[in-house]
Amino acid sequence: MPVSNLKMLTGRANPVFAQRIADYIGVPMVDTFITDFADNEIFVKIRENVRGKDVFIVQPTCNPGYKNLMELLIIIDALRRASAERITAVIPYFGYARQDRKAEPRVPITSKLVANLVTVAGADRLLTMDLHAAQIQGFFDIPVDHLYATPAFLKKALSLGDMKDFVVVSPDIGGVERSRFFSKLLGTNLAILDKRRERKNEAEVLNLIGEVDGLNVIMIDDMVDTAGTICQSAELLKKKGAKTIHVFSAHAVLSGPAAQRLGESLIDGIYFTDTIPVEESKLKTIGSKMETISVAGLFGEAIERIHLNESVNSLFVNETKV
Repeated sequence: MPVSNLKMLTGRANPVFAQRIADYIGVPMVDTFITDFADNEIFVKIRENVRGKDVFIVQPTCNPGYKNLMELLIIIDALRRASAERITAVIPYFGYARQDRKAEPRVPITSKLVANLVTVAGADRLLTMDLHAAQIQGFFDIPVDHLYATPAFLKKALSLGDMKDFVVVSPDIGGVERSRFFSKLLGTNLAILDKRRERKNEAEVLNLIGEVDGLNVIMIDDMVDTAGTICQSAELLKKKGAKTIHVFSAHAVLSGPAAQRLGESLIDGIYFTDTIPVEESKLKTIGSKMETISVAGLFGEAIERIHLNESVNSLFVNETKV
């Protein structure tokens, strides 16, 4: 498949990130017209020929998730009807991933529904990063390439100081595999925070398993939403004797009071990727403790390999094997 056959386009969710990927690969963005009608219906027109092309659509389904998801589905349908040879949905942040099971009666499994919608719309494969639950890959009946932000975070983490003075802390039991993987890469010990979620978007940290006294803490998570848990965790870790706290999170969801909480928190540094755009007002509120680490190159490398039918295994190392 010749490189000239690769086409990239973006929806309106994160066009800056999409352009960074395109620049990395060295391809122009497909000319696409997207607008809203007076009643907020979305209209899409692909303004150049994509017949027989290998097309990659970059569109995270971040807030507003319902609109960005619908826009992605419409773009996929437009490409399918324009006879694109292969359509890859590049969803850097996969929204609705936290609704991955029936935790109580009479509730949907929305992440499975979204997987069905993307597939039925006409996507041939999916490229994403740091799913909230890795098993969501199995919800798709098309190939899924699941990247991790960990390789992008590694250099920054190592620059923080001598790793013998650090410990990696998992923010909850569900994040132990991710945290263990990172701690082994860094050569540090691992500690675990035990928490109980009483209501949606609220959590109470109950206990610390492991030692942080006199050490610098690194926490890694897939996302920061309202930031209540991560800020509460920082308070507990400081009480337990942690010297500094640095948080690495793939997705800057930052809902509601998140920015203010982070700005006022005991966290010394917080590092996000650029999968989700962050409003300028939130950046100012959080202040200098926040830093963005781009994963555009990682996505660009994955897209090139997918296009050339090469292995992308080295880009999404199975964390359970480390």
